[in-house]
Amino acid sequence: MPNVVIGKERFTVGERLGGGNEGDVFRLSGNFDLVVKIYKANNRGSRESKIRAMVAEGLGQATTLVTYPVEVATSATGEFLGFAMRLVPTHRELHELYSPKSRQHHFPKSDYRFIVHAALNVACAVGKVHQTGCVIGDLNHSGVLVAQDATVVLIDADSFQFRRNGKTYPCVVGVPEFTPPELHGIRFENVERTIEHDNFGLAIAIFHLLFMGRHPYAGCYKGPDVSMGEAIAQNRFAFSLTRQAATQTTPPPGALRLDMFPDAVSRAFEKAFGLTPGGRPGALDWIHVLNALKGSLNHCSKVKTHYYPSAAGGCIWCKLTANSGFDMFPDLTAVESNIPTDARGTEQAIREILAFRFPTVADLLPAAATPSGASNALSEARNGKRGRPFRGLLMMGGAVAGFIYAAPVWFVWIGLAIWGWVIFSNREVDPGPFQQAFKNADERVQHELNAFVKGNSMAEVVKVRGDLDAAIGAYKGHDDALARELMVMKSNRESRQRQAYLDRFSVRRANISGIGPAKTATLISFGIETAADVNRSAVLRVPGFGDVMTGKLVAWRRAHESRFKYDRRPNAQDVTDERALRGRFAAEKAKLESTIRNGLGALRNAKTRLDALPTKAKSDRALTDALAARAQAEQDLRELGASIPTSTVSLMMTPPISFAPPPSQMSHATAPTPPRTIAASSTPTCPLCGSSMRQRSGRYGKFWGCSQYPRCKGTRNI
Repeated sequence: MPNVVIGKERFTVGERLGGGNEGDVFRLSGNFDLVVKIYKANNRGSRESKIRAMVAEGLGQATTLVTYPVEVATSATGEFLGFAMRLVPTHRELHELYSPKSRQHHFPKSDYRFIVHAALNVACAVGKVHQTGCVIGDLNHSGVLVAQDATVVLIDADSFQFRRNGKTYPCVVGVPEFTPPELHGIRFENVERTIEHDNFGLAIAIFHLLFMGRHPYAGCYKGPDVSMGEAIAQNRFAFSLTRQAATQTTPPPGALRLDMFPDAVSRAFEKAFGLTPGGRPGALDWIHVLNALKGSLNHCSKVKTHYYPSAAGGCIWCKLTANSGFDMFPDLTAVESNIPTDARGTEQAIREILAFRFPTVADLLPAAATPSGASNALSEARNGKRGRPFRGLLMMGGAVAGFIYAAPVWFVWIGLAIWGWVIFSNREVDPGPFQQAFKNADERVQHELNAFVKGNSMAEVVKVRGDLDAAIGAYKGHDDALARELMVMKSNRESRQRQAYLDRFSVRRANISGIGPAKTATLISFGIETAADVNRSAVLRVPGFGDVMTGKLVAWRRAHESRFKYDRRPNAQDVTDERALRGRFAAEKAKLESTIRNGLGALRNAKTRLDALPTKAKSDRALTDALAARAQAEQDLRELGASIPTSTVSLMMTPPISFAPPPSQMSHATAPTPPRTIAASSTPTCPLCGSSMRQRSGRYGKFWGCSQYPRCKGTRNI
């Protein structure tokens, strides 16, 4: 490569940094601030006037967010070769940030705040272009570079549409998946690009970032498959909430939804991909929207690298991780396994928590005074029965006399005798209504007890105890869970090596006949980013991929897979993986210890209040009245000599003391084991009445049953 003249200085062309159909970009020996783009010989004539006009306009000094031409590059004889522009050494193309697997490789420390900040910077850079009087035209992910601090630089500025001295220098190129609906099917040479066209491409780029690489027009269409270009041309915004009936398209499985974002974000995308080009938000609009989104992100309480839109109602990254097993924003700081713990203090806290006693039904229900006699209802029922035996005997005696003195009408005397016997037999009060009265009174006691418990905030304390039970279970099973995970990790070492190897081959860089940029964007929108993601069933679920295209993609994966060689020797990746696993578990254990100790503090603070509840219950008028009514019903049944129904009153919110490790600690290779029950002492107490329990055998094995059975039917698992 010959020397070049830039301005008045001569430079030696150095290392080639990249290039394309138009030309190549090279370093300049001895200059660390500039690079030179040298056009191919057949392109120089058509590019020269535009480049000279851009340099003359001083665009290179207008902003640092765009690599505008700063000087014309010529040969030693003055022949036009290309232009010099600012060097951008440490930036990556935008798709390497928004594509999940690529992001974890190239931007390992980024979280969602970083993503939103990068989107904000993209909007700022596009706004700067428009301030300089240019229109980008071909705005796409390859022309946007992002640095490790989320700063953004736009490249390929020589393709921007530019006007000077009444002459327009057009942008004659474009990428279909970033091209607005109104320009599909039109030759770019015949179109003057507008800011509205750029606004569409800007919205695509921002959508890619916020939605983890998904394309807004790649979805599941209810009709026959349409290409990406057709979906855009037909305005089938797959994520639309307001035009679902018109688009007949829904987002891909596992994608974020528009209603997970604040209304301002949702409205901006609806306008950007709506039916009115003039209504598309501009760069300044997006700056306001993204600033508000950045300030409203919530921080996950479980994973410190998870930040999510507040409108989602919960951590969307945790939910996606649970569904797919892939964490969009893993906590890489947990690779350090030497996290300080306090096993002795935690075990002491556990013992105190398990010994913590909640008030029982017997504690909270004050003893009602035994009524002195029968209720008015029973007295009235008894009064109604008086005289019936005498009347019955009299009628039966009359029937006997009739048989003696008037036998021909014997059938009358038989009826009279039967009637008299019925009256004589029905001389006892029926206990049924009084047993029902007891049940009604018992239900009233339950209702008033529930109201008392709720009104005295006992439910909140019970919830704390329930959460602590889960934390204690996870803590107790922590070491076993780690051992299982280590075994699983060692057993699938070869598959992990293969997965890592195939993840090196991006579908974006695959050179497969018939699979261009638009189809690649669709694949990535449906979660197929690298060769490791390719399998026949997954690809066939992607719109536009039938047997032929799927076969090509599977063959591409197999070609790479055939070159994989399993390395049995221990390597640095093994050490890194094990360290990361141990670090994650150590961080989880430290969190569990903190949860247990903090929870014990909450129980201690609540103890005084709980201890006062039995005394407080005695002064609760509604509860004591209900108990008095039940006692009267019980007394009536005693006087009748009838059986007394078993009371069903219980503290329904008493927490079960059963522990199981959380799903995150369960091996993916084995089914979760049933939860085990740990009692505070060798003999647990009944959750209903507080009495001691006994081991019993039933249809489904052994269990703890209340010692007061059948009066109380409380149970616990063993």
